[in-house]
Amino acid sequence: MLNGIIIAIDGPAAAGKSTIAKKIAQKLNYTYIDTGAMYRALTHKAIQLDINLNSDHDLTALLENTDIHLKPDGDNQAVLIDGIDCSEEIRSHEVTAGVSAVATHMSVRKLMVEKQRELATGTGVVMDGRDIGTAVLPKAELKIFMTASVDERAERRFIENESRGIYTPLEQLKQEIEKRDQSDSERAVSPLKMADDAVLVDTTSMTIDQVVDKVIVLAEMRMQP
Repeated sequence: MLNGIIIAIDGPAAAGKSTIAKKIAQKLNYTYIDTGAMYRALTHKAIQLDINLNSDHDLTALLENTDIHLKPDGDNQAVLIDGIDCSEEIRSHEVTAGVSAVATHMSVRKLMVEKQRELATGTGVVMDGRDIGTAVLPKAELKIFMTASVDERAERRFIENESRGIYTPLEQLKQEIEKRDQSDSERAVSPLKMADDAVLVDTTSMTIDQVVDKVIVLAEMRMQP
């Protein structure tokens, strides 16, 4: 186990961040924190309560009264909302379509960042999201910006959805990913961008294990005296 290093992984939707981050954390015996799941959890609860996803005030009030807990669950991570396991529900197409709007709100992001930093106070952390290396954990020892082509990301999302019994046309997924990229990159608060000291990893032609091994090698380099 590498002691004390924080690994921040950023990148656009469906770039493979969560899958890679989980495997890295498992191999290094690190704590894995999926920040995207936290925004999805808030989005899911807001939808269930019919709260306006465009209201910063209402969403922030909801987040202040919501307990979001990430718990290891075998090779996966369970997401509990107020004590209830909603790991599958937060991956619904409706949540996917709405989470970008929720993540644009300044007060929501400020409170969420506070929660994420609290989770990362221990040693040995892998955290993935959109603004980890630039806003949440700017002092992380290793920053990765993970990307892939739109076609590749759409195919990955298509396969992931199918495994959950969700069937969305591939072309629609491409359009949704392109729209999400634009929204994430152009939002006023903590836009998606590569940190100046991040390492770019294009996963388009790489297997999951190849990406994991590459990041672990980079982590080991960071730990050398």
